[in-house]
Amino acid sequence: MMLSLINREFSRNIGLLTEAEQARLLESRVAVAGAGGVGGIHLLTLARLGVGKFNIADLDVFEPVNISRQFGAFHSTTGRPKAEVMAEMIRDINPQAEITLFPEGISSTNVEEFLEGTNVYVDGIEFFQIDIRRLIFSTARRKGIYALTSAPLGFGATLQVFAPEGMSFDDYFGINDGMERLEKLAAFAAGLAPRPYHLKYLDRSKVSIKEEKGPAVSPACTLAASLVATEVVKILTGKKGPKPVPHYLQIDMLRRKLHKGYVWGGGKNPLLRILRYYILREFRKEYGDNLPA
Repeated sequence: MMLSLINREFSRNIGLLTEAEQARLLESRVAVAGAGGVGGIHLLTLARLGVGKFNIADLDVFEPVNISRQFGAFHSTTGRPKAEVMAEMIRDINPQAEITLFPEGISSTNVEEFLEGTNVYVDGIEFFQIDIRRLIFSTARRKGIYALTSAPLGFGATLQVFAPEGMSFDDYFGINDGMERLEKLAAFAAGLAPRPYHLKYLDRSKVSIKEEKGPAVSPACTLAASLVATEVVKILTGKKGPKPVPHYLQIDMLRRKLHKGYVWGGGKNPLLRILRYYILREFRKEYGDNLPA
């Protein structure tokens, strides 16, 4: 069965991947939390590369507002669970794919099960879900699993790879349990984009921290998926290894910017701490005296 898949559905991967590497992808399991903007295209890109097993977590349903950037969102899928729709799309690519759904999302009660037996974790949850994100990344680290995140920002994307033996999520972003939620989000934003190229053309009046929304476009999601999928191939096939944090990568296609950076000290880096301060100040302006818990 596997040989048939390699010779038919995935034959055009061969030449850039060997048959042995393709077989390894088909045998690998990737966990993806979030099946929306980046999560959905992560899943489809990995499925077309030939990853054969997935754990998919998402508790949301598709809405018309998702159509502009979420790759499972159509008028025909409005109101349907995102995880269920993406599973159907993957099976339409590879009928032999093994998929386990977590339609209740991820929490402390099921995070171990979600990551059990997986080779890589790919982050696709919303920017604002910082505590669940921390939980998943810390659990992946403890279980010896690579974890990747890529943020679609403007017409570009970022890339951070977390190796189980490398710098932790909290250490890279400079986050701890004693911080208020806005502080955590500011630290996360600063670490994702040490060079925030998109701010040159972003209409900040369209960003609301209170309402947890901001603009996003499909090319940025597609770029994020390309960055992540390439790193997943490196990890699963043993090709030239990824560069984990504090290395990072940023691309902005609109401004034709590319930067391969290194954040010395992670969250302790003085420049990152200054950026975090300014981001937090902007976040707090929206709330005034009514700061969230």
